[in-house]
Amino acid sequence: MLNKQPAVLNKWPQGKRCALVISVDFNDIQGILSQVPAVAGREKTLSVWRYGTLRGIDRLLALLADKNLPSSWCVPGIVADEHADKIRQIAAAGHELATCGYEFANFDNLTLAQQISSLQRGQAALKTHTGMQPRGFRIPSGNWAPGFADALSAQGIAWSSSWRGDDLPYFQPMNDGLPSTLVELPLHYELEDEPYFAFNLSPAVPPAQSRIASYSHTLENMKMDFDGFYRFGLCYVLRLHPEVIGTAGRIGLLAELLDYITAYPDVWVARADQLADWWLQSQPQNEASHPAQIWQQHTQNGVQL
Repeated sequence: MLNKQPAVLNKWPQGKRCALVISVDFNDIQGILSQVPAVAGREKTLSVWRYGTLRGIDRLLALLADKNLPSSWCVPGIVADEHADKIRQIAAAGHELATCGYEFANFDNLTLAQQISSLQRGQAALKTHTGMQPRGFRIPSGNWAPGFADALSAQGIAWSSSWRGDDLPYFQPMNDGLPSTLVELPLHYELEDEPYFAFNLSPAVPPAQSRIASYSHTLENMKMDFDGFYRFGLCYVLRLHPEVIGTAGRIGLLAELLDYITAYPDVWVARADQLADWWLQSQPQNEASHPAQIWQQHTQNGVQL
């Protein structure tokens, strides 16, 4: 790590230098069924993804409890209905539950009305099982239609973690031109477990059939990325999957990464809803040059990028 730290703007509470959000995608078999429909009925293959529900969730929750760390879980409504006991277990441990809509759908194939319907059904499913209205959203696959951000805000969604393109939170612009209250927590592939470890032999996942990455190299990659995020005072959003990171070996990798990050006294570890509330209260709207604003201008003019 570089010894000399650059000056950073005060973006985080209580003088903290950077932020960490631990997010978990709990899709059970719904994600792979959407991406590779040919696996339907192939129980040996589906068991790769059921492992997260069977073992991975318990390991993740135990690790987070041991280290007293909060997290935000993104769940399709159909998974909440099929595994209500796990949803209640996650909520009882004090973690946030966010929606991915109802089914694990490719939003490219849905109209705006269908996207909004999926959002509402997904929220309703989680509220049924937890008694709480979800305030977060993560798109399962594809891209949302122009106007969907307005629908998220209208449904009480405070944050999305669906887009990329930045390493600080930003506001999703609204079609009506009013100041936005919808905070985007951008993702990075190098801060996710799937690009390193997701694997199935047949059908091939990933399609290029790359080898499973070295655990030690992956850990060093993620530590080096954190060093950069810390140096510049950014928002480090981990994206995890119980079937991927929750294995007997990889859970130790995650434990070592979290120990490395939390050894710094000035890192703010927050749930996504807590971070979004802080950003809304303390930070200005996007500058006109921000990519989200440029995208909004083009879509309002009828140009799809």
